[in-house]
Amino acid sequence: MAQQHLDPRNSTAVAADALAGYLRTQATEFLRALRTHRETGGGAVGGAEESTDAALALRRSARRISGTLHTFRPLLDADWSESLRPELAWLSGTLGREHAYAARLDRLVAALNRLSGAAAALPSQVGAPVAGRTAGSERAGPTGPGGTRPPATPDRGNLTIGAAKAGALLDRQLTLARTRAHSAALQALGSSRFHAVADSVAVLASEVPLTPTATALDLRPLAAAAHDRLRDAVAGLPLLTAGHPYNAEALIHGLSPDTAPHPQDAPWHQVRLLLRLHRYALEVLHPQAVPVDVRLLAAGEALNRHRDASEAASAAAAAARTPRIAPATAYALGVLHADQRHEVEAARFAFQQSWQKEAVSTS
Repeated sequence: MAQQHLDPRNSTAVAADALAGYLRTQATEFLRALRTHRETGGGAVGGAEESTDAALALRRSARRISGTLHTFRPLLDADWSESLRPELAWLSGTLGREHAYAARLDRLVAALNRLSGAAAALPSQVGAPVAGRTAGSERAGPTGPGGTRPPATPDRGNLTIGAAKAGALLDRQLTLARTRAHSAALQALGSSRFHAVADSVAVLASEVPLTPTATALDLRPLAAAAHDRLRDAVAGLPLLTAGHPYNAEALIHGLSPDTAPHPQDAPWHQVRLLLRLHRYALEVLHPQAVPVDVRLLAAGEALNRHRDASEAASAAAAAARTPRIAPATAYALGVLHADQRHEVEAARFAFQQSWQKEAVSTS
C-alpha cells in the first residue's frame, strides 16, 4: 500500500459523494448480516458458525457506520447522526460480549496450560477459539515482545492442582458470563430498540442525510483531524519505555487493592479506538485501497492484543478475589495475572515498534 494513504492530507480532493457511498455500503452489509442471522435462528451458545459470523458482520458494520458518523459529523444531519451513533455503539457492545467472554476463557486456559509446562493441545471442553472482535486480533495465546507465539498448549490433566482448580473456576465464571451475554444479545435483537436501529440503517442504505452544503466540501480536512487526534494521543503514551522489552512497566500497581481496570491501560485503549476511527476515515477516502498499509494493521493488532491481555488479567484478578478459594488456586491465579500483565507489556512493545516504523517512513 502506498505510504501517502497513512496521512489524509496527501490525498487528492474527495467529495461528499464518497461518504454517502461508503455509508450506503456499510448499511447494506449490516442488513445482509441481519438477514443471515435471522435465517440461522441466532444460534445457541457457541452455536452455528454461520450465525456467529453474521453477528460479527453486524458488529463490524455497526462500528464502521458509527465511527464514520463521528468523524464526518459536520457533513451529516446533526439530530439524525447524534441519535443513531449511541444506538449503534449499544448494539455493537451487546453483540460482542458473548464472543469476548469465550475468547477470554480460551486465552486464560491456554496461558495456564503453558505456564504449567506440558505440551499437548487445549482440552476440547474449553471450546474452539472464537473469532476476534476485529480482524487480526490474537486470541488463543500470548505473544512475546517481538509478536511471536509460543508452542501449543498442554492438556488440562497435566496442570498442577492449583492451576487445574484455577482453570475450573475461570471456566465456571466466564461460561456463566458468556451464557448471560448470549441471552442478553438475543433479547436485544428482539427488542423495539434494535428494530428502531435496523429501520434507521435501512433508510441509510438508500438515503444518506447530508447537510445542504456537504456536496461542496472536501472530506480530507475531517479525515486529517482524525489522524491528528490519533497522533496526539500516541504522543501521550510512554513509547520510550515501551521501546525496551521486559521493562515491567505494565506490572506497576499490580498489587493495588483497587478493583477498577488498570489505570495505565486507559490511554492505550483510547489510542486503539482512535486508530480504528483513522482506519475507517481512510476507507472512506480510499475505498479501493485494500488492504490498509501493513504497519497500520500491525499497530492495530498490537493494540487488540493489549486489550485482550488487559481484560484477561482483570478476569484472573477478579477470580482470585473469590471467597474461600484454596491458597494454591489463588497462587495460580496470581501467576496468571502477572503473565497477562507481561502480555500487556509485550503488546505495547509491538505497538511501539510498528508505530515508530510508520512515523519514520512518513516523516
